[in-house]
Amino acid sequence: MTVSMHAASVPVFKQFLGSLSALLDKAQAYAAEKKVDPEVLLQSRLYPDMFPLLRQVQIACDFAKGVSARLADAEVPVYDDSERTFEQLQALVAKTTTFIDSLEPVLFDGAHEREVVLRPGTPKERRLIGHDYLLHYGLPQFQFHVVTAYAILRHNGVEVGKRDYMGQY
Repeated sequence: MTVSMHAASVPVFKQFLGSLSALLDKAQAYAAEKKVDPEVLLQSRLYPDMFPLLRQVQIACDFAKGVSARLADAEVPVYDDSERTFEQLQALVAKTTTFIDSLEPVLFDGAHEREVVLRPGTPKERRLIGHDYLLHYGLPQFQFHVVTAYAILRHNGVEVGKRDYMGQY
């Protein structure tokens, strides 16, 4: 059985973007219940040299839209990453989900062999075929930022567990 590049990417991104949205809901409710300034959670990190929750969510969205667009041979939308609140992050997650949902499965035909060029024209330029781009770069990067967002919230006392991380599948 062959799995299409669309089936191996978009549903996975949607599942974990849904998870991120639910995690953000729980974090916002936790902040209100415990009278914690939301900014404290949004700026929390696992370690000083890591990005805070806010940036983890933005980067996860960047990977979901970027990987999907590149595999579909579509233009990668540019978002300004100016979100500063839970509501704005929720809007970002929703906008990202809407974008990847708009990519028709037929656009992914041949994506497993399509060359993807990362950071073109720079010393860090990297060329990958679509299959390797998705499985060895895109999905792991996306998952790293989703799980780090989860871990930041868990570390700060938000009552979340594996089921919250996994989302609906």
